[in-house]
Amino acid sequence: MILRAAKYSVLLFVFLCVTGVSAYLTLTYLIKSEDSVIVPDLKGRDVVYALEILTDLGLNIKVKGSEYSNDIAKNHVIVQEPGPGKEIKAGRDVRILLSKGTRTIFMPDLTGLSLRRARLAIQENGLCGGQVSYTHPQTSFARDDIISQTPDPGQWVHRGSCVDLLVSLGPLRGAYKMDNLGGLSLDEAVNLIEKSNLVVGNIKYAFNRSKPEHTIIDHDPKYGYRVMEKDSVDLVVNRNPDQPKGAAGVNASLQSVFSYRLEPGFFKKRVQVHLVMGNVSGEIYDNLLGPGSELWLIVPSHTKATILCYVDGELVMSQLYTP
Repeated sequence: MILRAAKYSVLLFVFLCVTGVSAYLTLTYLIKSEDSVIVPDLKGRDVVYALEILTDLGLNIKVKGSEYSNDIAKNHVIVQEPGPGKEIKAGRDVRILLSKGTRTIFMPDLTGLSLRRARLAIQENGLCGGQVSYTHPQTSFARDDIISQTPDPGQWVHRGSCVDLLVSLGPLRGAYKMDNLGGLSLDEAVNLIEKSNLVVGNIKYAFNRSKPEHTIIDHDPKYGYRVMEKDSVDLVVNRNPDQPKGAAGVNASLQSVFSYRLEPGFFKKRVQVHLVMGNVSGEIYDNLLGPGSELWLIVPSHTKATILCYVDGELVMSQLYTP
């Protein structure tokens, strides 16, 4: 019995040895049968190039981080693992460390840029937006333009530093007390608005039997309110809706008629009419009209005026009126 047990033990040991050797040889054969790839040198190459070359070789790229470098440009490879010349199997990973660029840069000059463009430049240079202050400039800076900055242009600054901006509110405008336009004719009101360095806004019509026709019965801003230079003033003119076309106005000899007919079709269109007289302009009509509708408007002709007619935002007609 002892001899038989020893015999079986020896046979079992031999079987296990043969099985192990066979498995080892099989695994070694399979590993050696995989394609081998020589890792290229990626140092100093940009990340797009590294991605393309590794993909062509059947390798994967893994970005393990980034850090500042005075020698390697931004978004270029600083080091890699495995190193160049190493032989690895296809499908394996190559880990790279990318550069953030230099830690310090010359502060760009943002003066004169719009606030939006300045913020883009700050972001592109790895800086952060600091405090934004507003003021009326003493010199000619348009609204939202950068007047000055801190740090000053040309200084060496660390990436991540914050930039404070002083932004223009535009030229300082004069302040006025709104005149009383009530009871004036449209011509008189427009002249007074122009002399006050204000702008004619929307002109609308309403009817009040207790007030003289063709005079201003309301305006916005109201009488006595504080207004700034170049603010617009909306007017409401007293006009009888039953009055025949062409009869509206203070003096028929100082009036002209503008007319426009929409083309036939199927849908209503938005019609806007702008009146331009000298340096003032305003919208005198804005409404939806059906196909084939005809529009009639009274235009003051005591001075040179231009009518601009828009249909769905497109200029379709312009007409010049002269005294």
